[in-house]
Amino acid sequence: THWTGRALAQAVGISLRSVQRIWDAHRLQPHRVRSFKRSNDPAFAEKVEDIVGLYMDPPRHAVVLSLDEKSQIQALERTRPSRPVTPGRPETQTHDDIRHGTTTLFAALAVLEGTVIGRCMQRHRHEEFLRFLNTIEAAVPAGKLIHVILDNYGTHKHPKVRAWLARHPRWIFHFTPTSASWMNAVEGFFSALTRRRLKRGSFSGIVDLQAAINCYIAEHNDRPKPFVWTKPAAAILNAVNGNAAPSV
Repeated sequence: THWTGRALAQAVGISLRSVQRIWDAHRLQPHRVRSFKRSNDPAFAEKVEDIVGLYMDPPRHAVVLSLDEKSQIQALERTRPSRPVTPGRPETQTHDDIRHGTTTLFAALAVLEGTVIGRCMQRHRHEEFLRFLNTIEAAVPAGKLIHVILDNYGTHKHPKVRAWLARHPRWIFHFTPTSASWMNAVEGFFSALTRRRLKRGSFSGIVDLQAAINCYIAEHNDRPKPFVWTKPAAAILNAVNGNAAPSV
């Protein structure tokens, strides 16, 4: 399905080094593949402008939160203890593990401060989502509007969630365009959590996993950094329309 340097050299009848020089001269990288997906959201431009506006020019007397769930986080325990890094040898761990169940992390990143409100729950339904909204409601001082950026997952649009919003007029939901989860700032926090705490961890059970997640959130909040978005909405729309990667 793709050409290697040696396969192309053999088919064309030139040396491998000649193929490599031609590729370098024309900045060709046949070994790499980048994935992309176009959003079919009819309101794509309007949603991009709305969310970028919240990131770059947040309203006064308001809190801007980027909210999402990281579901199916597995409590995996290595069958043998990992061995630490030593001179000449990287860290080693067993390739097999014992599964102790899963948890779901609901998290909201405060864009201006960089702090995270997080709560682990067993399931990923509208009931748990409502409990998390109540947690945020209690944490945010009265008198402040709450602008929430979130994706189009069905739980976020459940009739009971809409009824809850009607009873809490200071809350305003801003949905990202479909197939545009990269616009949700909290995804960066989830990525860091996975790399720095979960990927190499070994957890004896759900309680152990949740304690590790809560500890990471607490450490993150001790040294928070505001989320900074630098790419204007017009530049993102031009990049998307031109199939370029919308770097932010």
